[in-house]
Amino acid sequence: MAASAGAPCGIGFSQPHAHLKQLSLGFSRSISSSASKFVSFPSNFSLRAVDNTKEFKSPGITPIVKAQGGPGHMDIDLTLSPRVNAVKPSKTLAIIDQATALLKAGVPVISLAIGEPDFDTPSVIADAGFNAIREGYTRYTPNAGTLELRTAICQRLKEENGISYTPDLILVSNGAKQSIFQAVLVVCSPGDEVIIPAPCWVSYPEMARLAEATPVIVPTSISENFLMDHKLLDAALTEKSRLLILCSPSNPSGSVYPKKLLEEIAKIVAKHPRLLVLSDETYKHITYAPATHTSFASLPGMWERTLTVNGFSKAFAMTGWRLGYLSGPRHFVSACAKIQSQLTSGASSVAQKAAFAALSMGNAGGETIATMVKAFRERRDFLVKSFGELEGVKISEPQGAFHIFIDFSCYYGAEVEGFGVINGSESLCHYLLDSARVVLVPGVAFGDDTCIRISYAASLATLREAFGRIKKALVALRPAATV
Repeated sequence: MAASAGAPCGIGFSQPHAHLKQLSLGFSRSISSSASKFVSFPSNFSLRAVDNTKEFKSPGITPIVKAQGGPGHMDIDLTLSPRVNAVKPSKTLAIIDQATALLKAGVPVISLAIGEPDFDTPSVIADAGFNAIREGYTRYTPNAGTLELRTAICQRLKEENGISYTPDLILVSNGAKQSIFQAVLVVCSPGDEVIIPAPCWVSYPEMARLAEATPVIVPTSISENFLMDHKLLDAALTEKSRLLILCSPSNPSGSVYPKKLLEEIAKIVAKHPRLLVLSDETYKHITYAPATHTSFASLPGMWERTLTVNGFSKAFAMTGWRLGYLSGPRHFVSACAKIQSQLTSGASSVAQKAAFAALSMGNAGGETIATMVKAFRERRDFLVKSFGELEGVKISEPQGAFHIFIDFSCYYGAEVEGFGVINGSESLCHYLLDSARVVLVPGVAFGDDTCIRISYAASLATLREAFGRIKKALVALRPAATV
């Protein structure tokens, strides 16, 4: 069996293929030129030299480089912080960058990797942003966000989530990702444990590591719709457990935690005085009936334990506006605000005006957002039906968000002439990129190597074309085992 000639490389896969080496040639030359042993600064450049070579143990790496030149030049310590060395780069962003590079190079790829709605920002929101600029609303805002927006957020949280806050318990940030990271930094100390059900968003474990905490992964299974077993959670908790991260609807699986299961989890949380919960509800509005969304903070006794994160990127198609928010008990929100005041200060004034307009569209975004959700559901149904017809493939039907996490492990072990052995999600994604010209995200990035994440934030026509290409490539493999 022969794969299509040539395969793109550089997105976390091994064995780069020859026809795309030219794409990285410029980068290679740049790296080669900058990897010189010598770094030179002018004699009047002030920099304190530090020699800690005795403490730096990494083999083959010299943290001190010798600056060439005359008097006034000095040694430079290139050692990086252990925090940085502990963090892995985001594979999803790497894949998105690769897809962009391939498209610019004229390679006809279809990217189903990006977690971003394909819809334009609704006009009422965009117009509010335009008007803010025209009216000169372009100055700094308060660190925590405008009172107008925080008040509107409180109203929506009360009406839609059943949780009550005052504006001083809301912190608006530059995206939900910033809100989550600040929360992790605030509550976690070195040596604490962060409990994370997997598969999970790629950034959760890395944020824990940056806070010098230890990510503790609790596996879930496709047979249980990727929902965490509360008994496994109970077994994973120790005196070091500080934070449980829940994401519902979930990225990457699209699973939605039913209220009954959340109540069981809440009972376990209540038994551990140190344990807090970060509830990532970024995809809250993208939930497919009969599934319903439940905010963890709305459960008895959990308001005091929960930091709730949400944003505008996914439901309102505002990814580039970069706006999210955190709500929770005063003690924790104030601490997050203190960190934000030293990092970024307040979020974009223009984006906040646009977000206020988004919240003014009605419950759950009104008819405009309902139309988007309907389109996502139709796309989900198409993929579930289509991939469900492939022999050996296992699927858990997403109940929310716009990703599907499919088990393709039945194809592992197949050997392709000119390509090699398909030995996991990365090599299968590499093969599909090579043979089908479709960009997908390997499940290993989310903590489950049996699966691949497919984003259906693309038109039905695009999804049909992508599925046709993927099916053709997979049929050529023939499943190594039927499940």
